Amino acid sequence: MLQFIIYGFLLLCFSIHLIKLSRPTPTTNNNNKKRITKLPPSPPKLPVLGNLHQLGLYAHRSLQTLARRHGPLMHLRFGTVPVVVASSAAAAREIMKTHDHNFSGRVESAVAAKLLYDYEDISTAPYGEGWRQRRGVCVVHLLNNRRVQSFRRVREEETAILMKKMRDQRVVDLSESFATLTNDVVCRAALGRKYSELGSNGGRKFNELLLEFMELLGSFNVGDFIPWLRWINIFTGFSVRVDTIAKEFDDFLEEVVDEHTRKLENRASRETEEDREEEEDLVDVLLNLQRDKSLGFPLTRKNVKGIILDMFAAGTDTSYTVLEWAMTELLRHPKAMERLRDEAIRVGKGKAEIDEDDLDEMLYLKAVMKETLRMYPPIPLLVPRKPSRSVEIEGYHVPAGTMTMVNAWAIGRDPGIWEQPEEFMPERFLNDGRKVDFRGQDFGLIPFGAGRRGCPGISFAMATNELVLANMVNGFDWSLPEGMRVEELDMGECPGLTIHKKVKLVAVCTPRQLHA
Repeated sequence: MLQFIIYGFLLLCFSIHLIKLSRPTPTTNNNNKKRITKLPPSPPKLPVLGNLHQLGLYAHRSLQTLARRHGPLMHLRFGTVPVVVASSAAAAREIMKTHDHNFSGRVESAVAAKLLYDYEDISTAPYGEGWRQRRGVCVVHLLNNRRVQSFRRVREEETAILMKKMRDQRVVDLSESFATLTNDVVCRAALGRKYSELGSNGGRKFNELLLEFMELLGSFNVGDFIPWLRWINIFTGFSVRVDTIAKEFDDFLEEVVDEHTRKLENRASRETEEDREEEEDLVDVLLNLQRDKSLGFPLTRKNVKGIILDMFAAGTDTSYTVLEWAMTELLRHPKAMERLRDEAIRVGKGKAEIDEDDLDEMLYLKAVMKETLRMYPPIPLLVPRKPSRSVEIEGYHVPAGTMTMVNAWAIGRDPGIWEQPEEFMPERFLNDGRKVDFRGQDFGLIPFGAGRRGCPGISFAMATNELVLANMVNGFDWSLPEGMRVEELDMGECPGLTIHKKVKLVAVCTPRQLHA
């Protein structure tokens, strides 16, 4: 509500000063038809706000509606910022494959700069040598297949802990359970142990702080789009919230880095390199690389802390969102739940726990995960990019520096690509559908982005999601709370960077008899 009050206030007080922002879209130069200067189609704009008033609470849905009227490539203006939105697989392919190098830049964000050490991380860093070096560290040393497999024990242990907790309950808050599990897995893999509270002197719950961190990253910041109105963030208290979260996380990470530094120094002379690597968490890896200078470039303390925060931002909130929506749809579709349960029983041969060796045989499980990612990509509007130079996309001119958004949510529900796109149908990914890839090769399904800026942690995230879901249907029969009908299950979304359920998912679990 505050957002709309601010919009109205701005329109009333300042529209006369920025009426020039409503200038018409340039057209093709008739004297030089080979040179494309025509911008993509655009909805009408308001002075000052541009098209901001048309976003609403759920921007991915609003932009899908606009795309149906104006086309799959649109030119908008958010305040003073020119924006292009792609809502088709063809446009996404041009941006993230054909012109990937050109579209590898990031859009500046005051919130991201504050929370992520002035872009010293990977996800928000500007395209350039520093970003390439840090991404290389991530891909080669942190998230390669060997490293992901080294955390198998962590995933299986934390999944077993969750299953044990569920056996002691009847009604389960699945949203809270998934959030706790994904945070614990990432904490153990990245930091070496779980953290229930922040800092040696206690403090806020880790999950609580991480949730606010993600909320702030996805928040609307008026100063990014109308710079001369940055003062509003002080008036609303937004700036104070950002500063508080940045300091709390930095204090915590300082303690983590100091603790790991002492640990590495104490054991360096007592163990072989093989022994050390066996027990290394991701902070250990980063500090070892920083210390031995084998990279050929400096890895600063800010880099280390920024990369750690990226791991949490990409590996926790987004992962538990996928599990939350997968279970929601399975509860809404009992036949799909039954088919997945039967597959788990067959593959697991009745044993108490499904392990990661079993997952390759669970084809319907993989179809369920793909269908969930199609309908509910964790970040529906992929992290915006900007081109370093002007380029032609789908026959339209996209000027250098234009904020470029890809609506993965709209693409996943495009009836031109998907039959009955609003229906949960995992079967579409069986048989020939098994070839459809969600890692950035098939642009009709791009939940993790694609190209140079695609998410490097896909394997880590999906290993956890598949293992948890397989064990949940293997060990329990699931149903809605007593008296609730499928039609009454709330499917509302929370606004923000990721799309969680607005109302927590609660279900009834009945343990099944399995072999020890």
